[in-house]
Amino acid sequence: MHIRKDDIVEVIAGDDAQGKGHVTARVLRVLPEENKVVVEGINRVYKHLKPSARNRQGGRLSKEMAIDASNVLLYCTTCRRGVRIGKRYDANDGHKERFCKSCGNSLGALSKGRPTYVPKKS
Repeated sequence: MHIRKDDIVEVIAGDDAQGKGHVTARVLRVLPEENKVVVEGINRVYKHLKPSARNRQGGRLSKEMAIDASNVLLYCTTCRRGVRIGKRYDANDGHKERFCKSCGNSLGALSKGRPTYVPKKS
């Protein structure tokens, strides 16, 4: 999955993106087995609670529900918009990183440095 927790993403599809253009927000949780992400303030639903012995007053509980990962793009700070990403090995220490397909800017490391992926200097 191309999205991680605490990434800033741009929501490009769904009820929350319509009319407002594209909305940027932070990822709260990632559900890789379902290919879904929970984004802060997006896809908010209300659960109505009935008054009971434990919950004397009742009321409405608001929370964010998961949206499909294909409906978000990772936000590039250089391009200042949601972008497609690629994965590559860094030439300096060999760590795997995500990069912006538009400008080539690094968007964060995915693994530790691996010397086997550092190109040999002739």
